[in-house]
Amino acid sequence: MSLLSVVVPCYNEEENVPFFYEALLKNQVFFDDNKIDLEILYIDDGSVDGTAAEVRRLREKDERVHLVSFSRNFGKEAAMFAGLENARGDYIVLMDVDLQDPPSLLPEMFSYMEQGYDSVATRRVSRKGEPPVRSFFARMFYKLMKRISRTEIMDGARDYRLMTRQMVDAILAMKEYNRFTKGIFGWVGFRTRWLEYENVERARGETKWNFWKLFLYSMDGITAFSTVPLMLASVMGVFFCIVAFLMIVFIIVRKLIFGDPVSGWPSLVCIILMTSGVQFFCTGILGQYLAKTYMEVKRRPIYLVKEQF
Repeated sequence: MSLLSVVVPCYNEEENVPFFYEALLKNQVFFDDNKIDLEILYIDDGSVDGTAAEVRRLREKDERVHLVSFSRNFGKEAAMFAGLENARGDYIVLMDVDLQDPPSLLPEMFSYMEQGYDSVATRRVSRKGEPPVRSFFARMFYKLMKRISRTEIMDGARDYRLMTRQMVDAILAMKEYNRFTKGIFGWVGFRTRWLEYENVERARGETKWNFWKLFLYSMDGITAFSTVPLMLASVMGVFFCIVAFLMIVFIIVRKLIFGDPVSGWPSLVCIILMTSGVQFFCTGILGQYLAKTYMEVKRRPIYLVKEQF
């Protein structure tokens, strides 16, 4: 028997916990026919509703259900890492509890694993149901990452991914505090098959990801897997030094030829404001990388467990 670990991060998902369980077990015939045993790991990311209580109820009737409950909200990245770290399976799959990651795809995903792939990853080919502004910026983010990073991050990629134990062990070897799992998947390599599907809306409840959280998450991805912003800051610094030098030469020549009195102060103020703005922008970029370094050297744990079974 092969063991499949289903890792399910949850944050205030009381309504969806039992529905996900029922949807997953619709594949029970497939699991039995292919001699696949199950363990279902719900990772409670510091929920303040009855998420943990719902998992306990499931545990009473099915010992394959497990819970790792955090002492507070550490974020989805920490929840996914905790799930992978506690998974015992020969195969591990990451899935969202809101059923936007359809469990019905699992048989097809396993069929590709039998062909020798180390992982089967999913990507949405549409963003039906999402606000247009959010979809636009999401696509721009993936286009930007393709240009500035050597790590492959597929447009529309989901965290929904079936992996071998070998690949999961490679991911767990990366103990970094500032995690961007979509980038880590690409960085570790391994042979991956991409599976496309239409976007599926949440079963119940509302998404916990607003525009601001997604923006901060994208910044984590850029600073974690690209140093191009640092290079951009350096290039802009050199460019404005050259511009400043040319302006000094121009002012001196104009003074010697035309004897120009003190004038043009509005343009001078504009130049000063522009260069100051660029300096602050570049300082902000350096600050982002410095902040990430600061958090890494503190060596704080990625998550803390309050309850586990």
